[in-house]
Amino acid sequence: MTHRSAVPKLELTMPVLDLSSTHEQLTDLFRSTPPSSKTLSEDQVDAFHRNGYLKNIPILNNDQVEILRNELDALSAPDHPARELWYEFHSNESSSNGSVLFHALGAWRISPAFHDALWNPRFTIPASQLLGGNVRFWHDQVFCKPPRCGGPVAWHQDYSYWTRTGPMNHLTCWIALDDCDRENGCLHYIRGSHRWSLLPMPEIAGSLDGIRPNLNAEQQQQLDHPEAIEISAGEACFHHPLTLHGSDKNRSDRPRRAMVINVVLDGTKSLSDEPLLKGVDPIPHGEPLGGRFFPQLTAGETSP
Repeated sequence: MTHRSAVPKLELTMPVLDLSSTHEQLTDLFRSTPPSSKTLSEDQVDAFHRNGYLKNIPILNNDQVEILRNELDALSAPDHPARELWYEFHSNESSSNGSVLFHALGAWRISPAFHDALWNPRFTIPASQLLGGNVRFWHDQVFCKPPRCGGPVAWHQDYSYWTRTGPMNHLTCWIALDDCDRENGCLHYIRGSHRWSLLPMPEIAGSLDGIRPNLNAEQQQQLDHPEAIEISAGEACFHHPLTLHGSDKNRSDRPRRAMVINVVLDGTKSLSDEPLLKGVDPIPHGEPLGGRFFPQLTAGETSP
């Protein structure tokens, strides 16, 4: 009998592809949005400037939500082969005992769905309306609060983390990937707080009320009466960079997942000679954001 020798097993590894080099949609996931569903009304734009936020804006359909959820489940694995491409990766950023808050920046570099979401017209056109001009990408985030143990996100103003860029022409789009309510830790806003001055930067996953000692008596009173933003999966909130916002623990049996797209008005500049994000080439102080990691997302999409 002839015996065959064992064939050695070859371990093939696929190269990690960094999607930041592509500044257009890679798939058809967001190409079929009906034109009538893209623009904000004049009343909605006025409400944003009056309150500092705009809520319950449809951004994703059910299929898009499901695809992004599945991508996020894969991306959140600590051994994901493209983990090196994250700007930040915190499997648990919570400082509270028994709490878990997954928070990471840079999904657009790894996942085709998260990459293409930046060019979703249901996002780009409202963003352009609210900023009043062409929109340039700043960075993205994902937040996950697991059932029963999801940790809080402290009251904060986004711009307190972004003072390395200016002037302050920034906008945040917070997109729910699950139905969000008070029980599972929905977003809360303080109406009108975008007219406050810049507050100190708190620990993002620390005590929910960590900012309170930095507030005057009137602001503390407003902090006691936030608006809970209960929204459905696929809906979004837009908010001003000074709008105070935060979220409580997840006390439900449901997850609370969200993706965040942060953008700036084209022409916003670097105010640092250091890299603006981990692993990103520096932009000299005084030079406008641009290049591979800060693509322009719109071109003249400001009209209703």
